[in-house]
Amino acid sequence: MFNWLKTSILMAGIVALFGVIGAMIGGKQGMILALLFGGAMNVFSYWFSDKMVLRMYNAQQVDAASSPYLYNMVRELAQRAQLPMPKVYIINEDQPNAFATGRNPDNAAVAATTGILRMLSERELRGVMAHELAHVKHRDILISTISATMAGAISALANFAMFFGGRDSEGRPANPIASIAVALLAPLAASLIQMAISRAREFEADRGGAEISGDPLALADALHKIDYYARGIPMATAEAHPETGQMMIMNPLSGSGLRGLFSTHPATEERIRRLRAMA
Repeated sequence: MFNWLKTSILMAGIVALFGVIGAMIGGKQGMILALLFGGAMNVFSYWFSDKMVLRMYNAQQVDAASSPYLYNMVRELAQRAQLPMPKVYIINEDQPNAFATGRNPDNAAVAATTGILRMLSERELRGVMAHELAHVKHRDILISTISATMAGAISALANFAMFFGGRDSEGRPANPIASIAVALLAPLAASLIQMAISRAREFEADRGGAEISGDPLALADALHKIDYYARGIPMATAEAHPETGQMMIMNPLSGSGLRGLFSTHPATEERIRRLRAMA
């Protein structure tokens, strides 16, 4: 219950950002239009954001005939987790990574990159897919997908405010410095909200995935491998759409410096430590 309350408050914060940016662009009328746009985006995200993200990554749906290894693994884990069978997708990317999406367990999908299928052992891959099914079971998938869509929309609105200027509450041209500040700070604020939504949920998905697979050490070993290889293998789609990075089992844009400071995922070392403690 507290988790849903916290998430609702955070999502309300994202809609409020729409209002602030709208006021910068068009005063009171701009704020009202932006809030209406934010509400419409929430409705759109509920029904279509999962399809949009899968299409963004050019994910290809597979079945028991086209990819028996991955499909049968997910089916066995879904049965263990007492979940409906999700749709299964493969993404043609060298970086090892995976994510889950959808609006509820009955309309869920899990996706894995070709890189993760090559690099992980069967035991490690089971740990990763169990982690993604834990996100489905905990109903994290809708929140993560919606927050990714909303963060992208906020970035677009902020860029619009910077390049085309804005109006104050009286309809006069806004201070250009204020417009630039909004363009820089609004995406940062959206990222911080995403970070608050994502970090605690990753720990819970690690724990839940370890319980589903029955092998905490397998997921710990997988996280170690993914973290090592993902640093050196770029993911073009994630770089073009950084707001989707928080959906992955490992942030595809993780690194040192400010990028690491504002990462949507907890430190890999801490995730591994907790999993080993479970074992």
